[in-house]
Amino acid sequence: MDAIVLLKEDHKTVNALFKEFEKGKESATPAAKRKIVDKIITELTTHAFIEETIFYPAARAGAPDTTDHILESVEEHHVVAWLLSELQNLDPKEETYDAKVTVLIENVRHHVEEEEKEWFPEVRKALGRNRLLELGEQMAAAKAKAPSNPLKLSSAKA
Repeated sequence: MDAIVLLKEDHKTVNALFKEFEKGKESATPAAKRKIVDKIITELTTHAFIEETIFYPAARAGAPDTTDHILESVEEHHVVAWLLSELQNLDPKEETYDAKVTVLIENVRHHVEEEEKEWFPEVRKALGRNRLLELGEQMAAAKAKAPSNPLKLSSAKA
């Protein structure tokens, strides 16, 4: 699977979890919310790790015109990692819990839309099929090495 297809699959997985949370926001038990949010934390932490350690450096080297987008994306990841780390330690019964998850969802959806509509097509054109397949293999293998703590992302960069 090529790198962009892999990242888009991750986006779909996370969006499905977002929809599950939104659907049950009013009726789900705190334990059910915790379970969904824990999955979101794991998925987004792993996704950000493979993007920042493998995909972004390769994209920056192969499509230098996209450097500004990459720098903005890293900062967006930083905001998301902060929200994830707060959610990791926040009781779902807290009054700010749902609001914090909603802000997370809004941030990630904005990030995904920019990547998929504006940035991925440029990177696909610049890197080509073979390089994207190679990166996809590296990224799939690296998922197992992703940190579980979202705040460890910045120290995990290669």
